[in-house]
Amino acid sequence: MALTLALDTYRLLGRSGLRVSPLALGTATFGTDWGWGADAAESRKLLEAYVERGGNFIDTANTYTNGNSESFLGEFTKDFRESLVLATKYTTLREARDPNSGGPHRKSLIGSVESSLRRLNTEYIDLLYLHVWDATTSVDEVMRGLDDLVRQGKVLYVAMSNVPAWQIARMQTLADLRGWAPLVALQIEYSLIERTPERDLIPMARELGLGVVPYSPLAGGILTGKYSRADLDAVSASSDDGTRKNFNRALGTITERNLAVADVVRAVAQELERTPSQVALAWVLQNEAVAAPIIGARSVAQFEENLAAFDVVFDDAQLRRLDEASAIDLGYPHAMLASDHIRAVSAGELTIAGRG
Repeated sequence: MALTLALDTYRLLGRSGLRVSPLALGTATFGTDWGWGADAAESRKLLEAYVERGGNFIDTANTYTNGNSESFLGEFTKDFRESLVLATKYTTLREARDPNSGGPHRKSLIGSVESSLRRLNTEYIDLLYLHVWDATTSVDEVMRGLDDLVRQGKVLYVAMSNVPAWQIARMQTLADLRGWAPLVALQIEYSLIERTPERDLIPMARELGLGVVPYSPLAGGILTGKYSRADLDAVSASSDDGTRKNFNRALGTITERNLAVADVVRAVAQELERTPSQVALAWVLQNEAVAAPIIGARSVAQFEENLAAFDVVFDDAQLRRLDEASAIDLGYPHAMLASDHIRAVSAGELTIAGRG
């Protein structure tokens, strides 16, 4: 399977006509406030390397590196902002003691967007995500608030991230019925380690016209091959020492199952004379529902290594090994509906073509 892609081979984002690069540049690594990441000088080099190769899709959030990610971008992009698709997010708490500084509601939305516009040094945001769903605000309030910002010209397109599929389906249906700005993208965690979005989120996105934008396609570094069985026995430090490894331990992602998947990725990478990172990223890219995975490098060298994922060519056997090693139980009703018994009782010996 040949990807034949490059950063300047643009794709439409969901049901919109917006053209984006097939890899988005994630900027949660712009700033060292969280204990890892790139300083201002290296962050600028990363952005310049991405744009020079035709990249135009930049991903950030209102609270990434305590707001420094957006501030860096506002400074770095001031001379070519119009050529970029800037995506940011709202809902995460901006002030620890202010309950209305976070959440999906209108006050949080307006305050966050106004702050992001100032930090990004721009008059509009190309793509705004609701970052984290917390079940405290009605979908009517969320979608009307987003539509108001689109009508004001402060936001061009709206999207969702980390929201249950059934809630997103409600929102999209509501927008269509009332003539409000539709959702055009869905940002989710998706990788060979985390395939549960295949149950509902990805099929929902394809059906309702949302381009899938995966984050953590390398599973926080698990799929890069830098973890071993020794890390299973390591005791997580009681305090945050600012390392990504400790962060992954806290999330519970360093497991026997995940390391076994990483072993298969490493083996396929050796066969292809590629790096594990390139293989893991290429696997995500080959999914037709995916518009643009987000890559979050900390150096230009890491960024250039990730770009080589475009050149990875899997054979059928290699894809099958990766799929089998990382397979998940689709659960009810998906597993039942796909069973031989249900196919037999619903279609018998008939041949019935499904939708593409």
